[in-house]
Amino acid sequence: MEIQVAALCDSAVDYDGKLCLLGAFDTIVTSSLPAIHPQCSVALRILFRKEEEGLHTVNVFFVDEDGRSIVPPMETSFEVLLPEDVFFSTRNLILNLQQLPVGRPGAYSIDVSVDGRQLASIPLQVRLLRPAPAG
Repeated sequence: MEIQVAALCDSAVDYDGKLCLLGAFDTIVTSSLPAIHPQCSVALRILFRKEEEGLHTVNVFFVDEDGRSIVPPMETSFEVLLPEDVFFSTRNLILNLQQLPVGRPGAYSIDVSVDGRQLASIPLQVRLLRPAPAG
């Protein structure tokens, strides 16, 4: 299996098997901390080959630079079955996050594992906006 797309974005939808992303980003800039990011989505596209048929579990962990979870871990399971004439299949997963808390500036990551193996890590940085000097 292979993660073809792993992105943090403003929003994402699955449109008849097509993964549509809007506003991929890797930085949140805020004027004060702690802060709440109102809405974002984690978009994943995972490819499975014929020999990978069966039940699969995907876990998503959103952690700070110390490895502490900032939201509860997310988990989903699904079965992959491919018809005889199909060599691979893709599965789109979209996790919508509302009111994402960020407590301090620094590095964060969204770690994605499939069947207990980490296959992707989406970096995110949080920066504190410094006021412009009075001029």
